[in-house]
Order: sequence, then C-alpha cells, then structure tokens
Amino acid sequence: MNQYFLYARKSTDVEDKQVLSIEAQLAELRTYAANEHLSIIEEIVEKQSAKAPGRPLFNQMIGRLEKGEANGIVSWNPDRLARNSVDGGKIIYLLDTGRIVALKFPTFWFEPTPQGKFMLNIAFGQSKYYVDSLAENTKRGLRQKVRRGEFPGCAPIGYINDVRNKSIAVDRKRSVIIRKAFELYAQGNSRLEDISTFLAENGLNARGGKRLHKDRINFILHNPFYYGHFRYLGETYEGHHQPVITKQLFDQVQVVLSERGRPYQTPTYASQALCGLLRCGTCQMMITGEAKTKHQKNGNEHHYVYYHCTRKHKTIRCSEPPVAEGELARQLSSLIKQPALSPSWAESMRNKLAEDKIDSAQSVTAFVSETTNTIRAIDHKLQRLLDGYLDQLIDQDIYKTQKNKLVSSKKSLTDQLARMTQTQTRWVEPMLKWINQAENLPAVAECGTLTQVKSAAKEIFGSDLWLSASEASGTAQSPWDSVISATSRCKKAENLQNSCAWVGPLGFGPRTPYLRGRCSNQLSYRPTINLYTPDASLFEHFLPWIQKIMFALMNLNQTINIRVYKKVLYEKSWLIKIAVVVD
Repeated sequence: MNQYFLYARKSTDVEDKQVLSIEAQLAELRTYAANEHLSIIEEIVEKQSAKAPGRPLFNQMIGRLEKGEANGIVSWNPDRLARNSVDGGKIIYLLDTGRIVALKFPTFWFEPTPQGKFMLNIAFGQSKYYVDSLAENTKRGLRQKVRRGEFPGCAPIGYINDVRNKSIAVDRKRSVIIRKAFELYAQGNSRLEDISTFLAENGLNARGGKRLHKDRINFILHNPFYYGHFRYLGETYEGHHQPVITKQLFDQVQVVLSERGRPYQTPTYASQALCGLLRCGTCQMMITGEAKTKHQKNGNEHHYVYYHCTRKHKTIRCSEPPVAEGELARQLSSLIKQPALSPSWAESMRNKLAEDKIDSAQSVTAFVSETTNTIRAIDHKLQRLLDGYLDQLIDQDIYKTQKNKLVSSKKSLTDQLARMTQTQTRWVEPMLKWINQAENLPAVAECGTLTQVKSAAKEIFGSDLWLSASEASGTAQSPWDSVISATSRCKKAENLQNSCAWVGPLGFGPRTPYLRGRCSNQLSYRPTINLYTPDASLFEHFLPWIQKIMFALMNLNQTINIRVYKKVLYEKSWLIKIAVVVD
C-alpha cells in the first residue's frame, strides 16, 4: 500500500494574510484522502512562496521521498508543489526514477504515464507562467503609480500608509520630529549618532525598541522623499505627497553631509565678556581676558579684568601692554557710536522704505515671469530627453543622470518661486530692523551691557577690530561704513558753515579781466560772494557744498561752477572772493 505526504502551502509567512488558505486546504485534502482511502503518514504545512527554489520543508519532503519513507504526495493543485522549473523538474525526475509512484490532486488528474507526466509538466509550466506574468503585471502597476507621482513602497519614517486611499499621508507627530532632526543636522554641529539619540529621545526607534543605526540616519538625511520627490530604480520623480521639509533645508543638509566628517567640538572655557573680539595690532594674535584679584590687609577684595595679547606667535615677540576692561569697554562704546543714525535720518529712511515696499511688487512680477519661463524650458528639456531615450538615441545611464539634474533644478526653482511669491517683501523686515539697530547704537554704547557692546561691535566691524598701544580701532564693514562716511561728510559741512563768516548780501561784481568765460547774465556780470575763514585750505575741500548753496540761492536751471578769484589775508583770517560762472 502506498504511503503519502499531505502537503499544503500558502505564498506568504504573514499570519494575517491568506488565513483561510491553509485551513481550507487541509480540510479538503483530509476529506479527499478519506474518500480515496489514502494512507497519510505526515501533514506538511509550509508558508513560503514557490516562485524560487529553496523551500526548506519542501526540500526535506523530497529528501525523505528519495529515502523511501513515502512514495506519494497529496496536494490541492500542482501549483502548490512548484512554481519554478527546478522544483517541478525534481518531482518529474523522481517520477521517472520510481521514487514517487503517485501524485493525488482533488482538482487535477494525474497518472504515472507518459501522457500524465506531459500534462503535469504543462501544469508546472502554467504555474510558472502565472507567476511570471503576475510579476510583470505588478511591475507595470508600480510604474503607473510612479507616473502618477505615487511612491510604490512603504512609507518612510514620518509618513504612514493610508490603506483606505492606498496612498501615503503625513504622520503629524513623527513628521515634526523628522523636520527638527533635519534642522539640527543642518547646523553642522551634530553627528549621525547625535541625530539617532535625538530621535530616540523623541520616541523614534527601530523595531524592538533599539536606536536607529547611523546608516539608517544617513539614508533618512539623503532621502528626497521628505521634500516632495522620491527615487525609484535609480531615477528621481516628482511626488504628489505632502513634503515635510523644504528643498532649501534638504540642500543645506546635503552640503553638511558632503563637507564634514566629524564635528568640531568647541571647547567651553570660562572666557571673559570681550574675549574673541579683537586681535593684537603687533603680532595679529587674539586678545584674551584675564581676571585678577587684589587682596588687602583689611580683608577687602578687589576684582579686575585685564585684556592682553595671547602672545602665541612663534616668531614675533609681542610687548603690547594690557588694558583694563572698563577702558576697553569705553573705547568700544565710542567706536560703535560712529555709525549711529540720527533720528531724522532714521525717520527719512523709514519713509523711503515704505515707498520701496510698494515699488518692489514690479520687480517680483518680473522675477516670477522669468522663473516661470525657466521652469517651462526645463519641462521642455525633460520631454526632449524622454523622447531621445525612447528613440534609443541616448543610453539609460545618461538618461537617468540628466533627468535627475533637471528634476532637482526644477524643484529648486519651484521653491524659489513659491518663496518669492509668498514673501515678496521679506527684505523690508531686516532693513527696518537694521535702521532701528543703527538708531539705538548710542543707547547701547551708554547703557548696554558688555555682551551687548560686544555683539554690536562684532556686527559693525566683524573681525577687523585691533588693539594696539592700549587703543582699540577697526574698520566698519558694509553697510556701516557708508553711514560713517556720510556722517563724516555732514560734520565737515557743518564745520565749514560754522567757520565761515558770510559778509554782505549776494550781489553782482564787475567782470574780472583774467577770468574768461560766458557771463551769468546779459549785463556781463558774475554773481560774487565774500566770506571769511581761518583756514583757506578748508574751503577748497567744500567747493561742491558751496556750489549747491549758490545754485539754490540763484534758482538757476543751468550747471554752474565756482571759482576763487581772490584771496586776501586780513590779520588771522582769509577773505575769499567767489565768482559763479554759468556753463
């Protein structure tokens, strides 16, 4: 009497999928074996796909058949035994050698004859064809999802798979943590392990409660899915899912990932308030602060802070003297007062800023139009690139590389367009903040703390602050240097006005023979003016200023030049006669 193995199989090892498949097979096969009076020595249940060879329970069953423990198999259908040519060939070979005498199927007729083997071979081929065609149909469906902008896979951390709509939605809680992780790494002070620790502290762990490995963190930080794109088979596609971060933040993270290896750990010392601000004028080393304590015999203590050069230069022996903190703070306060805006200037700039805010809409419109045209050009290039790939004019590697570049450029331009459209007057806020800051510099210099003075000095002078002979000096950077220059010009003009004594009203003097040129009127007379000044050279520096005054007084619509045609020294003052020549 023949002995049989009862073999049942389902295609997945997930317990909640195909739950009734095994149960139904076993019930049907037991009834069939009882009706056919088949002797079952063991029931074998396997939960693995038969698409590829390598099923452990199936291989054990084949080995036992070769040993002669049984000589037949009972199964629901031939596709339960094999869906690949290797396993199907083993069964047919055992039939040829007589190791298997009978195969029993409730849904398929088989006899160990040449015709039966031929039909069994066709059944195995049909099973393999079903798997292959199913794979192609599945790939076709995945490609269609990609074309629609849907990611054909499991949602990454920060997203969830919506089984109702078969789409990917944002996880409101985890997405915020992922965005903070990107922002933290973009600062450039964190390692991949630090990001893993940050995620673990916020409840984002791997399976089993373990922390995410740094390779997984690296994959997350490189994943374009978080800014709205996704990769599939080496290509980048535009997704329709909601982004968690901006393309700008993603690019900043990529720069940090590519440029940095290990973070630079800044040592934390108990430094003084003005450390790290000035350099020595002799050896160009940094100025450091040192606290001193004076103990008196009566028990009183006096604390002082002195700033001096670190003297770390290897070739220059620095002998710059130290300076007390109070004196240095006074000098810095005097420096930061230089670019201060007067209240009248600040108010005038605010009014001009309000006008520019209205006019900026036109420039934004032009930028939007230009960027839109550039995006259209990129779309046209993408279509031409696809046409060239379909016509086999370019190979697949070049197509993928160029497409990824164009898609990335398009995304950057789209983000810029969105930012410019939404925040077309964002520049007004920093400008207004700068005006207020420049107007409040005198208050900071007089009443501010050392930290505020240091912050203002660093903002104005940057790293160009020097300490030489116990005197602090520096060159202001833009735009503070423009304020200093304008203030200096105005002060010189005020000094000229205060140092000149205007003598007599504006009148007409006779033509001077040695001054040639057309006269300012038909009577051949030039307007003249007399002034006294203690320094004749001071006047020559301010000819343009005087020219504007004369132009305003005469109400001319022509270009005028001012020429000094006589200088007379009276005691300690100069009498300067000025002639106006109309060009």
